[in-house]
Amino acid sequence: MRIFYLLAVFVLLSPVYAFAQQRQYSTTDKEAIKNFALANQSLDEHLYDDAIVQLQKAVDNDGKFVEAHALLADVLHSRVQNKAAIPHYLKAISLSPEYSRSVYLRVGDAEVSEAQYVAAKQHLEKYITYPNLVARDEAYARKLLRDCEFAIDALKHPVPFVPINMGPEINTAADEYLPVATADEGTLIFTRKINSNEDFYKSDKLNGKWKTSVYLSDAINTPTYNEGAQSISQDGKYLFFTGCNRPDGQGRCDIYITQRKGDDWGKPFSLSAPLNSAGWEAQPSISADGRTIYFVSNRKGGYGGYDIWKSTLTDKGWGTPENMGPNVNTVYDEQSPFIHPDDSTFYFCSNGWPGMGGRDLFISRMAKDGKWQKPVNLGSPINSSGDENGLTLTANGAYAFFSSNNLNGFGGYDIYTFELPLSLRPNIVTYVKGNIKDIKTKAPLEAIIEIIDLEKNMPVYQDYSSEDSGEFLATLAAGKNYGLNISRQGYLFYSDNFSLIGHAPKTAFNISVLLSPIEIGGKVILKNIFFDTNKFDLKVESKAELQKLVEFLTLNPTVRIEISGYTDDVGNDATNQLLSENRAKSVYSYLTSSNINAARLVYKGYGKTEPIAPNTSDDNRAKNRRTEFKIIAK
Repeated sequence: MRIFYLLAVFVLLSPVYAFAQQRQYSTTDKEAIKNFALANQSLDEHLYDDAIVQLQKAVDNDGKFVEAHALLADVLHSRVQNKAAIPHYLKAISLSPEYSRSVYLRVGDAEVSEAQYVAAKQHLEKYITYPNLVARDEAYARKLLRDCEFAIDALKHPVPFVPINMGPEINTAADEYLPVATADEGTLIFTRKINSNEDFYKSDKLNGKWKTSVYLSDAINTPTYNEGAQSISQDGKYLFFTGCNRPDGQGRCDIYITQRKGDDWGKPFSLSAPLNSAGWEAQPSISADGRTIYFVSNRKGGYGGYDIWKSTLTDKGWGTPENMGPNVNTVYDEQSPFIHPDDSTFYFCSNGWPGMGGRDLFISRMAKDGKWQKPVNLGSPINSSGDENGLTLTANGAYAFFSSNNLNGFGGYDIYTFELPLSLRPNIVTYVKGNIKDIKTKAPLEAIIEIIDLEKNMPVYQDYSSEDSGEFLATLAAGKNYGLNISRQGYLFYSDNFSLIGHAPKTAFNISVLLSPIEIGGKVILKNIFFDTNKFDLKVESKAELQKLVEFLTLNPTVRIEISGYTDDVGNDATNQLLSENRAKSVYSYLTSSNINAARLVYKGYGKTEPIAPNTSDDNRAKNRRTEFKIIAK
């Protein structure tokens, strides 16, 4: 749990062994010395439980046997029995305050583990007064002191925390941990450990209640290898997970991906180099747009221990990983990354930043310059003197999932949920659900979906709708305007825009789209082509839609189109006619400059004619001011 527990037992106990070898004891009791010697022999043979029994006999023989108290405390400490170790440390100190300066570090470490922060602070402050300390040990003592100072203050300012066990539908007598939910909170996937084997299970929500969990898939789970530490895409179609010691792996643990196929999953495959390496890669967290993956690795180039890294998807695959930097990583361990769908709020656990002891949960927010800010501890009692990790959130940011074995559950680690305090929540997001069908047959279609942030003029979601159902799901920041483009070869592409300004983030924004096959006379309104009032210069935010039109014409090289411009009925007819023609010409010019053969294009202005809505309101007039294209040959 703590850094010292990761050290070899021999190194941990070496100061006490030195006394044993010198045969200079604080007791003359032969039976006590005999039991002490037997304990040392047991430690040489790694029989720690036997050593504890023998050392207990030694202190029972002579309660003032300093060496036996200190060694018993060290063995108990190394076995994570800190509550039992502390009295023996304190006894050794009371009997001989200068017996060993390292005792003050070890008792401080144990006291932090038991949330005895005031006492730990006193012992650690004593320890750092000694000269010529080992640099590593002094640094660790000062780190523990920072933990004590933080924890003493945090206990005075607790945050709201009411954990709720997720019930027998999710939890069993086995260990359940690392839960992740889809954006619509319709599916929860988690890891269950049975007889040392880790596999995935899932539960679906029906009428607001979680159903009894079931084995996820034989295509992913194996009886031989461990599968765990997963991240699911917001639409539930892709699962990124950690697989260890698999034959196709590059290191001890690697990151894999699998795609949902109907009711089951496809064969997983490794994300390969440069993301996976000969080191240890695990605990992936995928961004909402599916283009950035955050993960944990002990690869070269980090700050020490386990660091959090990220890799961005390029045209050639996953790019060379980048370290998250000193505002996230420390010389100790950072793990359990979780990027919220807002793509600007990051949660992780660390035993390097000041906390309550062990691994604590932290939040880091992205600043306006695109850099991650220094993390903030989630506070007490969310964090404790034990280890907290594996925190994930619902898409709306209101509730968190985590696992614990410190609460009254069904046995082992159970999965819990709690309402996240407002100050620790991410930015508000909502999700868009849609389905794509053929306009004639109503059959579901697999199509390319692209959603564009109109303010930034950049894609925020790019994926395919489901081949089986035609459905897609995208998580988007609330309070913004978006453009939507849907395309499939052999069909007219679909163009629309929608606003999430004022939309309640707790409910889905639903879109249903019927795609039309390419036929002569077929029309598409280009809803994301923008001009300033009474002008025909294309605005910058029109570029994404224009590129979609270029792609459509490239994918369908025999198609010829007419670009048509229209206005409302406000103003002079001749002026409106000229304006509509110039706007159509602007689109024509963009296409020809993008290597579309001019012989495939014509443009025409229609002025105020052919309105698609009565010119009786501002909204209707806006609908009539439009740019279209129609198929004139195929």
